[in-house]
Amino acid sequence: LGQEHDGILELDTEAGPGTPLLDAMPLSDHRLVVDVTPNRPDLLGHKGAARELAASCQTPFRLPSIPGTESLDVPPPRRATASGTTGPISITIEDQQSCPRFHAALIRGTRVGPSPAWLRRRLEAVGVRSINNVVDATNYIMLELNQPMHAYDAATLRGSALVVRRGRPGERLVTLDDEERTLDGEMVAIADREGAIGLAGVMGGASTEVSLETRDVLLEAAYWDPPRIRRTRRALGMSTEASYRFERTIDRWGGGDAMRRCIEIVLATGGGELADAPLDLWPEPSHPPRNFLRPARVAQVLGVEVAWSAIEQYLVAIGATVVSKPDDGRIAVDVPGWRPDLVREVDLIEEIARLHGYDSFPSDLRPFRMGALPDAPEEAAVAAVRRGMVEQGLYEVSRLPLGPADGEESVRLLNPLSADDAWLRRRLLPGLVRLVESNWANQVENVRLFEIGTGFTARWSGARPLEERRVAAVFTGRREPRHWSGSGEERFDLWDLKGRFEATVALAIPGGVVQVERNAWVARTAEGRIVGEAGPLAADAPPWAAPLFGFELVLDPSPRRPPQFTPLPATPASERVLALLLPDGVRAAQVEDVLHRAGGALLERVDVESDYRGAGLPEGARSVAFRLRFRSPDRTLRDAEVDQTEARLLAALAEQLGVRRREAGAASGGE
Repeated sequence: LGQEHDGILELDTEAGPGTPLLDAMPLSDHRLVVDVTPNRPDLLGHKGAARELAASCQTPFRLPSIPGTESLDVPPPRRATASGTTGPISITIEDQQSCPRFHAALIRGTRVGPSPAWLRRRLEAVGVRSINNVVDATNYIMLELNQPMHAYDAATLRGSALVVRRGRPGERLVTLDDEERTLDGEMVAIADREGAIGLAGVMGGASTEVSLETRDVLLEAAYWDPPRIRRTRRALGMSTEASYRFERTIDRWGGGDAMRRCIEIVLATGGGELADAPLDLWPEPSHPPRNFLRPARVAQVLGVEVAWSAIEQYLVAIGATVVSKPDDGRIAVDVPGWRPDLVREVDLIEEIARLHGYDSFPSDLRPFRMGALPDAPEEAAVAAVRRGMVEQGLYEVSRLPLGPADGEESVRLLNPLSADDAWLRRRLLPGLVRLVESNWANQVENVRLFEIGTGFTARWSGARPLEERRVAAVFTGRREPRHWSGSGEERFDLWDLKGRFEATVALAIPGGVVQVERNAWVARTAEGRIVGEAGPLAADAPPWAAPLFGFELVLDPSPRRPPQFTPLPATPASERVLALLLPDGVRAAQVEDVLHRAGGALLERVDVESDYRGAGLPEGARSVAFRLRFRSPDRTLRDAEVDQTEARLLAALAEQLGVRRREAGAASGGE
């Protein structure tokens, strides 16, 4: 019966008295429930679903007729920019970013009451409760054309004005569900001269609700900014059929057709007259997006030739307009406004493949041929690093590149999924540490994880963030599984970290070296730039947890040199030990760098043998012994040659770092 009735249901049927009610009413229809993916909002309307079925079945489709509309002639809309009038009511769009387009029409002298049987049946078939003929008309258009609409009692608009603006902080509004809502400056409100009367794209206000006493109705069909509607809906903790559609986007160019059809239904079911031609406020008119399609590219992607006539047929079937023929090798295609997912050429090719029929493609499109092009350098580096990490016994994880802020250089999202994931990550390690803490919370002691992903760093204002491919790893717990023999009790330590870090640097950074820096190891490129760090990690650990270690470094995308075979040495080596006095502030890694540069081809290896600090040394100095290995690949070295190279090394150390050889007889504790 609906909400507004006299208690008597009038049946539009020729059934005689005594006929069972279920036989007299068309209740034997079938209902299909369709789960619609977010990329296809057009399927939320019956017209979109019918269009899709018609395209798949290669048959035409039409909208159902509306009884009583045959003699109605709704005039075309009047175009205006950001403000206009319909009858005595002025309408203004102040927030044009949130409302790019607004349709309105005023119907005078209409009769509000129960909907006719055909309208009630169509709404009931999809589970919508009938309210009255005006509200049912707006709901019908939403379900049929995927255009949410709203009806106002025009007599309740204070000041005969309607304004689209941002909500004012603390502004209150009682919505149609009789709940009082508090607005803020990020929400879009529909207001009259005295305050908000509706929550744009979500729900109307109770003060302008259409009732049995309503005689003049103002109809609204608008396009709202999807992110703005999504934020409003989440902030208020509510979801409606309208917001569900607006936040997935609707057809910006379809509001005029929806308004005309809604006017026809209201006039056919309640009478009245249109005050004037519908108003179309469109501050910045735009054309539906245009894409270009190359038939040759279609054949290249699909692996089969598709006739031009078939391509045109498929494009027209989905609602696209083929603007030009393939005279210059490509086709201009105007994409319909209800298909926001068709943004690239390959999207059109996917539609062609879908309508052509996946079953029509041969199972073996082309014989396999070995590729002559090498892998992209960055992808080759990623593959090598991934293999290396797996060989170290680590498990790969893949996460969204989102998280909390990580310093001033973090990049904030304009439309975050949640407050906890409002920033693009700069580093991978913080997320891996949170995963370890989650494992600890579930009593998992041994954790070994790695991730290869992108880090985003903000640059100057207006510039795109810097994107770097990174690899990070964390591990904690026992080095080996427990065994009945008693092994497997040893836990990971710093030397496990150093070994894994060095192995990863060798794969990720050609020519990179690992050095000690402060209380951690760092990875440097051949040019000396720091690109990674390894060390113990702080975490929210339970008392029984083992220490947590981890590292992170930036992958070098430069091409890798192919591995070259180096024969094993056939000549004997000559080793010397240099005991050096290092002044305060000079690191052993700096000494190693100078030795390698000055040693030339004869210096094969440098190792730190001992490090002494204590009595017998000058103030602030320490004694570090380095073992040097000299070798010539084709002959045995003479002592004179080694002595000469050693002298050159000492001279370079004294000149560049102020390091000198320790005098004989000096303290040698611990060496």
